[in-house]
Amino acid sequence: MKTFDHLTVVGLREWVALPNLGVAGLRAKIDTGASTSSLHATDIEPFERDGEQWVRFTAHLGTVVQLRHRRCEAPLVTMKSIKSSNGQAQKRYVVSTTLALGDRVWPVEFTLACRKSMRYRLLLGSKALIDGQLVVNPGIKYVQDKPVFPVSTSSTGVA
Repeated sequence: MKTFDHLTVVGLREWVALPNLGVAGLRAKIDTGASTSSLHATDIEPFERDGEQWVRFTAHLGTVVQLRHRRCEAPLVTMKSIKSSNGQAQKRYVVSTTLALGDRVWPVEFTLACRKSMRYRLLLGSKALIDGQLVVNPGIKYVQDKPVFPVSTSSTGVA
C-alpha cells in the first residue's frame, strides 16, 4: 500500500473559513464528484470597480436552524455553465477567494449558486482538493481543526 506524507486527510465534512470574505465557522461538504466548488449566494449583482468586473452577493453561511448571512464582494473570474445535481445546466458567476481548512490556506474558485435546499452551504469540489493537496477518507468527518480568522472589513468582505 502506498502512502503520501505530503497530502492532508480530510473527512466528508469539514469546518472551513473564507478569510478574504470575512467568513469563519462554515461547514463544508467535500464532494469529489463535483469539479468546481460552490457557495450558497443570493442577491448577486455584477458591477465594475477600477475597470475590473466584480460581483456583490449575499453569502448564506448558517444552517436552516441557525441562519447567518454576509454581504460580500469579490472579483469576477468568469461565467461558467454548470450542470447541477438534478441535471439542469445553468450559468453561474465564478469568484476566487482564499479558503482555510485546517492549517492550509489557498485560493479556490467558487460558483455562486442558490443552495437553499441543500444541507451544506459550501461544497468543496475536486479542483480545490487537488490544489490543496487533500485526500478524502469518506469514513470520517471533521478531522481538521476549525480554522479561526478575524472577520475582515476589507473591500472584499462587506459587513
